[in-house]
Amino acid sequence: MLADLRRLVEVESPSRDLEALNTSARALAEVMGRVLGREPRIVDSPAGPHVHWTGGGEPRVLIVGHHDTVFPKGALAARPFTVADGRVTGPGVFDMKAGIVQAIHGVAALADRSGVEILITSDEEVGSVHSRDLIVERAKACGAVLVLEPSADGGALKTGRKGTGTFEVRVLGRASHAGLEPEKGVNSLVEAAAQVLRIATFGDAARGTTVTPTVASAGTADNVVPALTTVYVDVRVEHADERERVDRAMANLVAEHPEASIELRGGFNRPPMPTTASESLFPLALRAAAE
Repeated sequence: MLADLRRLVEVESPSRDLEALNTSARALAEVMGRVLGREPRIVDSPAGPHVHWTGGGEPRVLIVGHHDTVFPKGALAARPFTVADGRVTGPGVFDMKAGIVQAIHGVAALADRSGVEILITSDEEVGSVHSRDLIVERAKACGAVLVLEPSADGGALKTGRKGTGTFEVRVLGRASHAGLEPEKGVNSLVEAAAQVLRIATFGDAARGTTVTPTVASAGTADNVVPALTTVYVDVRVEHADERERVDRAMANLVAEHPEASIELRGGFNRPPMPTTASESLFPLALRAAAE
């Protein structure tokens, strides 16, 4: 298992890097085919290849994971695959290549693999836009779905998930020379700063809602009033009504400067998954673990 984990971790697979994800999918398919004795199907998508393995027969259990990671190419050089003091580290080990390897070897240990499917997608870290339909199709065909994402603290199982969204806030102003005629410009960065302070108030910790501006970019040169500033906002919600509230708040952003304007892109890509969906499966998982 450690050798297979090393194999997958040392193939870097940042989201949106199609060349890297193609290489990662091929490495994953090789490990699956060798360990499970049956070749998986590689499913091409605009986000990169997904890998789907089935043990044949009537679908029963789907195991879902992803091989894309948040780490950029080159992270491996700074954080090489390392085993020390009973712990493995490296880009993507925790989220979630260790889970993938556990799934593959766990299924390999089954006396009867019929009805078991493994689906490893390439775009989970960026919203699962191009894998969602395939996930839904295979999940509906099976009686249970297990996601081998990292556990909660202490190895606790997760039975629910927040809804997630990514918003892109584009603030449009007007460029001018910052030294000669700054008054002729409309500074999109200054306007964006005001909007970020407003957006940061949209969270509600008591209801499990977080609204976090994360990445911003502005301007073209240090002597030019910036005409465009872009801000990305990460949103997580536990409740459907909070999703609606944040959606409205983001849509209702209005520029403070009369000559600035705001364009909003993106939005929610996953709804909240309440714990009720897992209530019947959770006790079975506990009993299986106890055995």
